[in-house]
Order: sequence, then structure tokens, then C-alpha cells
Amino acid sequence: MAVAMGSASVHLAVQICCNNEFKANAAFVKGSPRFGNKPLCCPARRTFSSSATRIIPRASSATAVEDGSNGDTDTIPTPKVIIDLDSDPDATIVEITFGDRLGALLDTMNALKNLGLNVVKANVFLDSSGKHNKFAITKADTGRKVDDPEVLEAIRLTVINNLLQYHPESSSQLAMGVAFGVDPPKQQVDVDIATHISVFDDGPDRSLLLVETADRPGLLVDLVKIITDINVNVESGEFDTEGLLAKAKFHVSYKGKAIIKPLQQVLANSLRYFLRRPTTEEASF
Repeated sequence: MAVAMGSASVHLAVQICCNNEFKANAAFVKGSPRFGNKPLCCPARRTFSSSATRIIPRASSATAVEDGSNGDTDTIPTPKVIIDLDSDPDATIVEITFGDRLGALLDTMNALKNLGLNVVKANVFLDSSGKHNKFAITKADTGRKVDDPEVLEAIRLTVINNLLQYHPESSSQLAMGVAFGVDPPKQQVDVDIATHISVFDDGPDRSLLLVETADRPGLLVDLVKIITDINVNVESGEFDTEGLLAKAKFHVSYKGKAIIKPLQQVLANSLRYFLRRPTTEEASF
């Protein structure tokens, strides 16, 4: 992805601290990085540990109104969280599905507001996969759509945190259940087997990058970082959390044009190496 400098905006600093606490701190900074036609300046890549992690902010117990079904059925549906920057030019769309178990998600909306965001529209629709809660989100200070990768990752983790809090049975179906769930998944995903990367032409001016891999905290930020490290620009995209897997779709370009085949191979190899290589803790050096 590449870097855009603009007027001061709310920037969400997503950090993993030494004590492994996830923190989402809203701070005013100049020039928030974003998806777009200019280079996106991402922070240096961090090692995200999935042990003993918790998310801040979370919904307050005083407003515990995630009043979905009590989930007494034997089959636990697969939770899905979709962050979509493509379908609405003016807002970032967040869609949450967990079978028919979700209520109005008022606490989730309040938690998003605590991140300095506005929920400008919310609706619910039903299909064969269950009930879909859909939010249109903008920055509270500018009214613009959210395109900062760190804020997008904080939105994703905040939504998942609320899902785990009010529907603890979802813990066994989510990779995040290992980090801060009550019942971690019974099976772990083999990253080597789960990782699939493809790059296709998507017209003369951009290419389509598809990434599927094992989910973990900080993944969206790290994907953007590794893409921009080879000077590829991320114009827009969609990031789906589906159970234990994460599925990303990015519209990418190089100097305003579609990515040529040799660079497509470099991009795919770089992502594959980063996603599959073992994580070495910095303290081991």
C-alpha cells in the first residue's frame, strides 16, 4: 500500500504492548495513512503475539444489550465479520453474521463510537446463512470513510471482542478464541495448508490480489505493510474474518497501472514467505 498525507484526522494507534495487551488509543495526528492512489505510509511491522491478549475499548457492562438468541442449539454457526471499502464510496461497511443468534448489537455500535467513529446507517437482512447486521461507518471528526489499516484492524478486533463477550460460544469457532476467548478452537489451522495467494488482472489500471490464511490479531495491518514494502499501492479492498480463516481482497496497482506478471510473482512470494515463516520473538535475540 502507499502513503497519503492530509489534514489532521483521528488516527487509531494499534499497539501490542510488552505485557501483550491490545490497546486502541485515539489520538490526533497529522496525515493519517489510508487506502488510495497516493503512497500509504504504514508503521513498521510488529510481531503480534496471540497469548494473553485483550482488547480495549470494550462495551460497558452497563449497556449489555446484545440481545440475540441464547444459542441453545447444538450446532454453533461460523461467525463472519466483513470490512468492506468497495461497496460504498462514502462509508466503510462492516457486516457481522453469526447464524440467527445476533440481536441489535447496540453495544457493538457504542464500542465503535468509543473509537472515534460514527455509525451513520445500520440495517439487518436475512438469508439462508442467517441474520446479517450491517453498519456504515465514518470518522467522527471528518465524516469520511475509514481507510487507515490500523483503524480498520481495531474495528475488526473490537467487533470480535464484543462477539466473544456476548456470545462466548463463538470462541470455539474463531481464531481469536485462542487469545481472549473462553473456549479456544479444538483444532488449529495449519498456516502452510491454509495460505492461498492469487493475483489477477482487473483492467488496465489495477490488479486484484486475493489472500486467504489463518487469522490472527494484527493480520490486516501486516498484510498492508508487506504489500507497500515492495511499492505496490492498495486502492481499496475487503477483509473477511470467517471462523478460523481470514480472507482479503485488495485492488492494487503499481504506478497507476495493473501489476505486470513478474511483479505479481514477487508480491505473491513476499506474502507467502511472510505468512508461512515461523515467528521469532524479538527477546530471543
